[in-house]
Amino acid sequence: MGSPAVSRQQRRAMRCILAAAVSFFAATVHSQQLNESAWVQGSVHNSQGKLVAGATLHLQAQNAAQSETTRSDSQGKYRFAGLQAGVYVLRAEMQEYRDTEIPAIFLGPTEGKTVDLVLQPVKGPPPGSAGAQAPQFFDEPKFAVAGVTDTTGLGGHGSDTVVRTRETLANETLSLSKEPAPVPPNAALEKEKGLRDRAARDPGSFEANHLLGKVLDENGKSREAIPYLEKAAKINSADDENSYDLALASFHAGEYERSRSQARALIVHHDNAEVHHLLGDVEEKLGNALEAVREYQVAAESDPREPYVFDWGAELLLHHAPEPAIEVFTRGNLKYPNSARMLMGLGAAWFARGSYDQAVQRICLASDLNPRDPMPYVFLGKMQAAESAPSGEAVEKLHRFASQQPQNAYANYYYAVGIWKLRKGLDPAAGVEQVESFLDTAIRLDPKFAAAYLQRGIMHAEQKNILQAISDYQHAIQADPQLEEAHYRLAHAYRLNGETSRSDAELKIYDRIAKESAQKSERERHEIRQFVYTLRDQPPAPVR
Repeated sequence: MGSPAVSRQQRRAMRCILAAAVSFFAATVHSQQLNESAWVQGSVHNSQGKLVAGATLHLQAQNAAQSETTRSDSQGKYRFAGLQAGVYVLRAEMQEYRDTEIPAIFLGPTEGKTVDLVLQPVKGPPPGSAGAQAPQFFDEPKFAVAGVTDTTGLGGHGSDTVVRTRETLANETLSLSKEPAPVPPNAALEKEKGLRDRAARDPGSFEANHLLGKVLDENGKSREAIPYLEKAAKINSADDENSYDLALASFHAGEYERSRSQARALIVHHDNAEVHHLLGDVEEKLGNALEAVREYQVAAESDPREPYVFDWGAELLLHHAPEPAIEVFTRGNLKYPNSARMLMGLGAAWFARGSYDQAVQRICLASDLNPRDPMPYVFLGKMQAAESAPSGEAVEKLHRFASQQPQNAYANYYYAVGIWKLRKGLDPAAGVEQVESFLDTAIRLDPKFAAAYLQRGIMHAEQKNILQAISDYQHAIQADPQLEEAHYRLAHAYRLNGETSRSDAELKIYDRIAKESAQKSERERHEIRQFVYTLRDQPPAPVR
C-alpha cells in the first residue's frame, strides 16, 4: 500500500517541476522579447527637484487607442518595456500637481530612451517667473528642455558618413541664424565721427556716451564701445536700453561671462524676449547648451518672431535633439510659411531623425521659395551624397541648381553625384559621360575641389580605368591630405594595379587619419548634451 502513495507523490512532484520549468521558460522568452524591444524609462520630479513616488504615468502610441499605465516607485522611477517601434505620448498625473504631457517620443525597433518628467504644483509658479508667462506661439502642450541620462539615441541609425553629414547639417543650420557683420557704410562712419565729437565736447552727457557706444558696437568696434556705454551707465544706471546695449557689446567683444552677468542683472527688472535671446547666445558661446536652449525657448514663446523661433529649433538640432527640433520648426513653418531657412531647419531635423524622404520634401520646398538661393541645394547635395539611393526629386532640384548657376562648382558637383547614384541598378553606362562632364566643370571652376576628384576617381574605378582612378585619387589627396576615403580608395587601386608596397603605405595613412577622425568625432559627441521634451514650466537654471 506504501508504494502507490510514493508514486503519487513522485508524480505530483514531477508535475510541479514541469510547471516550474514551463513558467521559467516562458519568463525567459518574455525577458528576451523585452530585451529585443523598445523601452522608455525615467524619473518623476517636482519643481524643487525632489523625486515623486506614486505618480501615475500613461504611455500611448499615437493613432492607437490602447495605452499602458504604471506608477513611479518609491524612488520616483518608472519604466515601460516591450514596446513596438513608433511615436508615443507620455503623460504623468498626480494629485495637487498639474498633468505633464510629452507629445512625441520617437522609438526605433530596439531603441531605449530615458525621459525625466517635472510636475508643477496646481497653484502654479510665482508671478514674474518664466513659467508664469503665457506663451503666444505654442499650443498645449508647452514644452521645455531637460537633460537626458541615456545617450544612445542620436537620432536614427546609419553609417558614419551619414552621422557626420547629420552633424554637419546641424551646424550649418545654426549658421543660417548668424548674419555676417556688415561693413559700415560711409554714412555710418560719418555718424560715428559726429558722435565722437559730441562726446568729446560733452563728456558728462548720458545721451552722447550711449549713442556713441551703440554706434561703435554696430560698426564692429565693440571694445571701443564698452567704455562709453559703461560711462553712460554710471550717469544713468536705470536706463534699460543702455544696459542691454552694454551686455550686447560685451558679447560682441567676446567677454561672455561679463555679458551674462550684465544681461542677468537687467532681466531682473526688464524681463523681455530680447534679453533672453541674448542670454541664449551667451550660454551657447560658454558651452552651456541646456541653459542656451531654455533662454531661446523663453524668447520664442514670449515673442515668436521668426529669428527667435528659428534659433530655438537650430539650437535643439545642434545638440542632437531632432524630435523637439522637428516640433519647433514645424510650428515655425506654419507661422512663417515663406521662411526658407525654417523649412531647411525642418529638413535637417528630419534628416537627423533618419527620415530621408521627409527631409528631402522640406528642403525641396525651401528651394522653391527662392530658386536662386544656393543654400537649400547645398543641403540637398550633402544629404544625397550621404545616402546610397538619392531621391529623384532631389536630383531634379540639383539639376535646376546646375542650370541656374553653371559657374558654381558645387552646383555641378552635387548634380553629378546625384546622376551617378540614380543610375546605379540601371545600365552601368547610362549617364557616365554626363557625370564626367559636370565633374570636369566643377574641377575647372575649383582646381582644389577634393571631393570632385574623389568622385571622378570612383567613377573611373567602376569603369575599370584604374590608372585614371589613381590619378584622380592623387589629385584629391593633393587638394585635401586629410580626405580619408581618398587614401583608402587609392590603396585599393594600387593593389589592383599590382603596386602592393604603395597600397600598404596608403592604408597606413588611411588608418591613422581614420583613427584621429573617429577620436575627434567621439569627443565631440560625448561633449554634446542630449535633450528631450518636458513641460515649459521646467524650473529655470539658478543664477550664477
